[in-house]
Amino acid sequence: MSVIAQLSIFPLDKGDSVSAYVARAVAVIRASGLPHSFGPMGTCIEGDYGQVMAVVERCYRDLEQDCDRIYVNVNLDCRKGADGRLEGKVRSVEKKL
Repeated sequence: MSVIAQLSIFPLDKGDSVSAYVARAVAVIRASGLPHSFGPMGTCIEGDYGQVMAVVERCYRDLEQDCDRIYVNVNLDCRKGADGRLEGKVRSVEKKL
């Protein structure tokens, strides 16, 4: 089953600017080799459920090393028999515009 997860993760105990921590999470996502799309409010990751959730956990484990409070929001879109949806969903909407 193909899963697209939208992940937002950042510490709540590190002041107003948390971009350095977000960058750490994005580096973990990039290192996973899974298709992903970084955006201003989160990062979408595509793969099978186990792969995607393992990346989410690695992001969390990275931040928990030096963060006492972490916000994690994950939204999942799970669909059987479909791959390449990260780009395909956007193309489908753009064709209709």
